[in-house]
Amino acid sequence: MFKINAERNKFVVKILSDNFSEAIVQQEVILDMLCITVTKEAINPFLLFLRDNNELKYDFLTTLCGMHYPEIDQLGVVYHLHSLTNNHYIRVKTATELSNPVLPTATNIWPSANWMERETFDFFGIQFQGHPNLVRILNVDDMTAFPLRKDFPLEDQTREDKDDSMFGR
Repeated sequence: MFKINAERNKFVVKILSDNFSEAIVQQEVILDMLCITVTKEAINPFLLFLRDNNELKYDFLTTLCGMHYPEIDQLGVVYHLHSLTNNHYIRVKTATELSNPVLPTATNIWPSANWMERETFDFFGIQFQGHPNLVRILNVDDMTAFPLRKDFPLEDQTREDKDDSMFGR
């Protein structure tokens, strides 16, 4: 688990608030990690600032993954960043409408975002505008659904060979 570094978190929040006060939707510490939620319009300038700022230096994209909020018709993306210089982690989140799930690509900031964005597209259907090769990576090419959305059926409803009585149904 990460060490709590309240002073470093305050320092990071101050710098980000000074530069992106209108773009920051929420800030909190979850499981010892600073978590900042920003608007989708500001996500790329925000990520670029985190990487290029001389005091922050979040130079490593650890994880990029999707999330689905069916109760508010939104999809989102979570970016976990690590400053190797400062040994500090941050989680950045943003959201987009389920009806038009488009976000800008982060491949121009971190080339390693390429396959992570493809996987997020494959399982959640988020279109990363400007991505160099946004095609399915794990599911079959002709699949029309997105299996990690919470509205995806967990079982094949057309099967007639299963006996649900074995499962208490």
